[in-house]
Amino acid sequence: MRALLAALGLLAAQAVAAADFRSVADDTAVLYDAPSRAATPLWVVSHDYPLEVIVDLEAWAKVRDQSGTLSWVEKRQLSNKRTVLVTAPTAEVHQRPEDQAPLAFVVAQNVVLELIGSAPGGWLRVRHSDGANGYLRATQVWGG
Repeated sequence: MRALLAALGLLAAQAVAAADFRSVADDTAVLYDAPSRAATPLWVVSHDYPLEVIVDLEAWAKVRDQSGTLSWVEKRQLSNKRTVLVTAPTAEVHQRPEDQAPLAFVVAQNVVLELIGSAPGGWLRVRHSDGANGYLRATQVWGG
């Protein structure tokens, strides 16, 4: 049983690691219901908003947003820059990847942070647009 649970945990970790997240490169990007500018526009997302690429075509990408909605975006509007979206009502960003570490800053829900890297124990190192950086729990964001 333990071996089975360990294997399932490894598969889940690999699936998360295999996720292809990108961010919006332009000031805004239009998300469509099909891979064409003639398709119905669904949403407009802003600069640095994280999107998960599900299907990668020549000029278009099928993406998933934080809500789980699938749509299409022109690939030229995506960047390889990694960002995360705060999903918790507030997220405490610490100076070190420890719950007891001093706070670096606190951010509100729906704030986008640049993903710098990860740390053991489910922590992510992030940078705010004002340059402040620190560590927060991966469970408080989407896109990591």
